[in-house]
Amino acid sequence: MPKVDIVDGSKKVVGQIDLSDSIFAAEKRHESIVHQVVLSQLAGRRRGTHSTKGRSDVRGGGRKPFGQKGLGRARAGTIRSPIWRGGGVTFGPKPRDYSFSVPKKMRKLALKTVLSVLMSENRFIVVDSLEIDEIKTKKALEKIGGLKVSMPLLAIHGEGADNFLRSVRNLPDVKTLNVNGLNVYDLLNCETVICAKDAAEAIEKRLAK
Repeated sequence: MPKVDIVDGSKKVVGQIDLSDSIFAAEKRHESIVHQVVLSQLAGRRRGTHSTKGRSDVRGGGRKPFGQKGLGRARAGTIRSPIWRGGGVTFGPKPRDYSFSVPKKMRKLALKTVLSVLMSENRFIVVDSLEIDEIKTKKALEKIGGLKVSMPLLAIHGEGADNFLRSVRNLPDVKTLNVNGLNVYDLLNCETVICAKDAAEAIEKRLAK
């Protein structure tokens, strides 16, 4: 089990925590599975509300625009043909659901891979607590600044971090997640992860099942 330092708001080591090798120090990397899980997440976020009108949906075109023969022009039965200006769209997009599911084992394996990479690159920092004494963005920035981390930042919290969460809501480079909401995309989309001690223990319990 890797021993990881627990730091306070000024990055002073206040203790250590034992984390599982299989979750935070996995040697085998599964890039293809991580890619598949990220695609699944992004596909699930698509609204799929795009829509176009086919030739039967466009208004007008009830009569034949000109005679079949004698004019030297191509035959036409309606002015709403896709080859006419103002006509329908050929094979245009229609509302659809883009989401697809990925097995739970693959999602867990992808999380373990990303967490192991972050830990090996010293971008996963365990803190004793994320709580601050009042709801104030300045206080939250002081706590983040004391940790000397690179932005954008992902903060994984457990219980009792309400003041911190409400203080960083308007910071564009700080995202907060509960352990239950931990996902591969958000882990990859940040430069540094700070994780409360109780949240790190909860991550182990969640991924060990």
